[in-house]
Order: sequence, then C-alpha cells, then structure tokens
Amino acid sequence: MASGEDDDPVIEEIDVYLAKSLAEKLYLFQYPVRPSMSTYDDVNHLSAKIKPKQQKVELEMAINTLSPNYCRSKGEQIALNVDGTTYEETNTYSTKIMDKQTFTSIQATTNTSRFAAAVFRKGELHITPLQGILQLRPSFTYLDRADGKQREREAANEGGDSSQDEAEEDVKAITVRFSRPESEQARQRRVQSYEFLQRKQAEESWVHLHYHSLRDGRSEHERQYLYCQAMDASDNSELVKTPKEYLAMLMPPMAEEKIVRPTGPSNVLSMAQLRTLPLAEQIKTLMKNVKVMPFANLMGLLATGIDSTAVLRCIQQVALLVQGNWVVKSDVLYPKNTCSPHSGVPAELLCRGRDFVMWRFTLERWLLRKEVAAIIKLPPEDVKDFLEHMAVPRINRGWEFALPNDGNFIKKHPDVTHRQQMLWLGIQSKLEKVFNFNKDDFIPKNTPPQESVHVSGEQRLKAAQERARQSQTSLQHALLAKKREAPPGSDVQVKQEPLSDGEDGEQPMDTSSAAAAAASLNGGVNGYSGAGSPASEHANGTAPPAELRDFVVKTFKKDSVLTLSELKRLFNLHLASLPAGHGSALMAVSDRMLQDAILLSQCKQILVPFPPQSTAAPDEQKVFGVWETGDALDKHRRLLYELFSSNFRVRRKVIQTRLAQEFGDDLAKTDVDRLLKECCGSLSGWWYLKGTTQS
Repeated sequence: MASGEDDDPVIEEIDVYLAKSLAEKLYLFQYPVRPSMSTYDDVNHLSAKIKPKQQKVELEMAINTLSPNYCRSKGEQIALNVDGTTYEETNTYSTKIMDKQTFTSIQATTNTSRFAAAVFRKGELHITPLQGILQLRPSFTYLDRADGKQREREAANEGGDSSQDEAEEDVKAITVRFSRPESEQARQRRVQSYEFLQRKQAEESWVHLHYHSLRDGRSEHERQYLYCQAMDASDNSELVKTPKEYLAMLMPPMAEEKIVRPTGPSNVLSMAQLRTLPLAEQIKTLMKNVKVMPFANLMGLLATGIDSTAVLRCIQQVALLVQGNWVVKSDVLYPKNTCSPHSGVPAELLCRGRDFVMWRFTLERWLLRKEVAAIIKLPPEDVKDFLEHMAVPRINRGWEFALPNDGNFIKKHPDVTHRQQMLWLGIQSKLEKVFNFNKDDFIPKNTPPQESVHVSGEQRLKAAQERARQSQTSLQHALLAKKREAPPGSDVQVKQEPLSDGEDGEQPMDTSSAAAAAASLNGGVNGYSGAGSPASEHANGTAPPAELRDFVVKTFKKDSVLTLSELKRLFNLHLASLPAGHGSALMAVSDRMLQDAILLSQCKQILVPFPPQSTAAPDEQKVFGVWETGDALDKHRRLLYELFSSNFRVRRKVIQTRLAQEFGDDLAKTDVDRLLKECCGSLSGWWYLKGTTQS
C-alpha cells in the first residue's frame, strides 16, 4: 500500500463549494434528436412555459423559412391543413405558413440527487444541485389539429350541413357511471394509470416565462448565482467523514430487491385469511359476498368449535331473516354517503328500495320486477341488482327466492324468529309511510297469508294479457259502432270513454292495433293524438296531480319531443332525487296518469310509423311532442310532426322544401336549425324524431 501511494501522489487540492442560490430552479435541457454541433442558441425563441410540479416545459421556436433547406410549398400545405382557409385569432400559423415549431419535455430521470452543475474558477469548484433533467423533442400536436379539421370537413360533406353534426351530438346517449368504494390496491393501480397521469397533468396550469438568450445581460447576471455566495469559512463546514463513509455516501450499496408476491383481487379472501379475523368481521365478510345463506351453511364455513349462540348474536347485526334464511342488510351493501354504480342514486334510497324487496319476500316466494319498480321508483338496473342478491329469474314466472324455506331453523330458534318478526313489523311500518301502500294490497283477497306464496308471475302475466285483449276488443267495437252511426262522408270524432285499470293496478299490454284504435277514439287528426278530454275524465275520476303536471311541463320545456319510455325514466330519476317524505302524491302514478298529464300540458302524441323490423318496445313507440308554446315556430313544428307521421325518417332537404312551400322563404336557416335541434336527431344523413333513431 505504501508503494502504491508513492506511485499515485496528490498533485493538487481543490476546494469544493456548494452553491444553493439556484438549487431549486436549475434544470438541464437535453436535445436528443439534435446534433451537438447544431445548437439552438441563435434561434429565435417565441415563447416558453413550465409546469413546475410536473417539471414539464414547452418551448416555441421560430423556423427560418428563408433557408434554402426549407420547402415552402410543404410549409404552406401544413398550415392550410391545420388552420383551413379562414383567418381566426386562434390559428396556429398566422402567416399561412409553418414558421414555428414546439418542443415539449419529458423527464430523463426522476431522481436527480446525484447530479449537479459545476463551474471551475481560480482553483475552486462550485457545484449546484440540479432540480431536473429534461429532454426536449419536437411536438406534433399540429398534426392532430389537422386530422380534426379533416374529420369535421368529412362530417359536413356527409351530413350536408354543420348543424346536422351539432344535432347528432345532442342526441348521443351519455352513460354516467359512479365509482364504487375502491380498495387501496385499486387506488394504486388507478393512480399509476395513464388516464390518471394525463388528468393530473391537465389540472396544473402553465406558468409563462420570458426567454433570455445566451449573451443577454440577464443571463450573465443569473450565471453568477452558480458560484457560492457565502465564501466565509465560518459558514462552510469541513467534511469530517472517513474515506470509507465518504465512499459509501457517493456509492451506497445496492438494496436487496424484495420479492413481491402477486396479490389476488381485492374482493377475494382465502378461508385461512378469513379465520384470522374477529368472529363479527368473518360473518360480515361472508354475508357481503354471499348475500343470502342458510344458518347451517354459515356454521359450516366458520371454524369448528364456535358457539352457535355467538354466531346468532353476530349474524343479527349484519343480516335479516327471510323465509328462515339470512339475507345481508341493505346498509351493509350500501354504506352511508355512497351511491349506485349504475344510476348514481344515493345509498339511502337504495337501502329503502332493497328493504321493500326483502320485506315482500317475507310474504311470498315470487315477485315481478315490474311490480317492484312501479312502487319503489328506482332505475331498472338497481331493481335488478336487488333481486339478483336474493332471487333467481324463472321464465314467464318472475323472480323466485333463491333458497327454500328453512323450517328447521324456525322451529329450532323460535326466540330469534320472533325477534326478527318484530323487526320486520317496524320496517314494514316505515315502508308503508314512504311508499304509501298497505300490506293488504299484496295479499290476494279471500286467501290465507300462508297461501300467497303460490301466486306465480305466470298467472299474473296471463291475467294482464286477458285484460289487454278485452280492452282491445271493446275499443274496436266502440269504433265500429260509431262509424255505423256517423252519416256518410263525415269525419268520425269519437270521445274515448275511460277504461278502468285492473284490480291490481297493472296496465294492459300495448299492441299496435290497440294504439291506433285509441288514437282514433281520442279524436286524433292527421296522425296526432290530442288532449281532447278534460282532467276529470281520468280513469279513476280524478285529474293527474299538480306536481306531476308541473314535472311534465318543465320536462317538455327542455325537450320538445320525448318518448313515453324516456319520460318514465326521467320521472323515476326525479322521484329518486326527492327527499324522504316528499312527493307522496307521485308514488302511485300509473302509465295512463302520466299520459294524461302529457296530453294536458299542450302536448300531443305523434304516430310515427316504425319499420316492421323495429325492436323498439311499446313505450318507445309512443312519441309525444309539444303542440302549442306561443312562439312563432309552433306552426313549423306542427308541420314537422306531419312529415314524420308518414315516415319515420326524413332528409333535411325534404324538410326545408316543405317548410318553404307552406310558409315561404322567410324562414331563416337559424330557425330551421333550432327547430331540428329541438325535435330531431340525425344519423347517416337522415333525420329522426328524438328517441326514434334506429341505430
């Protein structure tokens, strides 16, 4: 060692100083696609901006369009593709030629603790830590803008008018999804996803900078901060580390890589892991995943030797007894301050609706989803979720409770059964107040309660079909009788007599012939079904509630044309958004009452001739439009309805020609655009009434 030290003597000692003036502001820019001999020092920098938190920089530099290496025709073509032929302040290239380019940065490394910029002066080395190392490359976002312009031109040529594209965008369905409560593992995956990073980058605002060239006076002033400002020895501490410690600081030993075992999904828990939890947590976890379970199965899943009394005490905290089986409580599945992943309905309304389904299963084994949805007024996706938790569907019969009645548990634990019955009585009283019903409504007359479980959905379906056939026959007979009484050559105007609903309040099934007969009996003219009857002629002898009519009027102010199916969906969402205890008058609204409210709100039914192969449901084929608003477009709107009464789709040119023939050429293009936007939607160059688009 001694000889080695003699062979490598110390030639010079240099004092090293740490400069901190620019420690949090100093960045190293690299241009990996630019040769080192071709710098940007003499290029005119037009603008510069930075996002400090993300360490993202954008530089805009001028291009020398007078250079012999510059292709002017290509530059003009690119500017034309990006900005088009019109001049706007937002144009990318104001000179109609590509005269600038943008450089965007990416981080070369996220850890710059080992990197610094150093300057040597008079035997002293001054180092400044780097805040970031950024690589700048040309940005080609102008090509994206050119592609967007090209798509706009193609869409305009295909549809014939830009307003068509706007109308088509207006009728596109928007799916709203709400996130479930996520686990820590799911949150980490989301945070590391590309979509999340892009959104975080967009949230931070740009900070605009002033660029100073290399030989600018301000640049020379800033370079002085690369030297340590405090040269007084009292302010600088000497390095007192040993050579070994100093070497370890410069090159720390490599840390051993931890073996990361793949983890399963967040909702999967092995039985071994489950049994490490407290008993109450074990039962809660099992019930949340299984939803409905017999007590014997629950005991089989738990560890041997656990007292059944303790299990009974815990299960009653998270589940309710239904037909001798345990069903998880609604507030366990839908905690407070959460919402439906399908529709966004608050957890309070979801718990109330699911409790009603559970309570109904305490009375009978079969349920019809349509009957449940008509009472709890929640979106179909949520109602289906409730039923799937505890029942299975049967073809033409409805939903049957998933498990057979566990009479053994009821006989073995009468005290628990009695306590659960008392609990259900309390839940029933709350549900009766909220949904405005009586328990006797769900028990067939002259039938003992225990026999109500044998009333199947198939029987109810047959009864509804029979009522529909009777209604259709009576309508046809009335129409024929009125035609016989009418003098030859006269128009038949028949006033529709109100038909009574079925005993259980179900609406008869709609058929095309019955709908046409109903339109004729209701005084329909030129393919429209009008509101000829006053409110007192409602089926039950009462007018629709004022709250219902107010909702219908407000809804048709937003959309001039709606199908019955879409209006029912909006009405159910409206009910779901009402606070508890409000809107009790709207809880028992039938389809007929809703249609009466439409016809009493200056609206009429438009009999659109759907194609024979159409798969639209009956409610989707009932189209209603605003008839009288008091504005100047009422007569044009009625003519538009007349066009669609003979064809379910019309070309824009046909609409414009017919409007010009009837009302002259004084109708401005903006009025035509407004009329089509209010009432129609477009697809592949054709115009449809809203809600009738055949995709």
